[in-house]
Amino acid sequence: MRPADPHAWMLTQAIELLQGAHRLHRQFFQLGRSGDVPRWEPPVDMYGDEQMLCLLIALPGVTPERLDVRLEQQVLVVYGERSLAADFGSGTILQLEIPYGRFERRVPLPHADYAVADMLLQNGCLRLTLERES
Repeated sequence: MRPADPHAWMLTQAIELLQGAHRLHRQFFQLGRSGDVPRWEPPVDMYGDEQMLCLLIALPGVTPERLDVRLEQQVLVVYGERSLAADFGSGTILQLEIPYGRFERRVPLPHADYAVADMLLQNGCLRLTLERES
């Protein structure tokens, strides 16, 4: 529904376009650190409290065998590869919006030492629970 004020409508449209551009930017391949291998970065949601952090990382089509998770000091590193679906058959690809190939995401963590308490890959998302170590 379009707001009555044209300036508010224009601002709403501009914000929606910027958000769309940001999503597209995150989907495109970016140069990796090792050997300039193309990589994409999956989006991450993070929330927590004084004792734990929960992260939800969107990894559509990634199998557990193609996934690696590491804690490197104050950074969570998630990397792996999403293969192009084998069931596309021999037809011509008309549209590819979900990124595939190698990916890597480095997530800086709040200042504390953490350990992985739980990890679940389900419905295209990796859910990680990190507990703060005493």
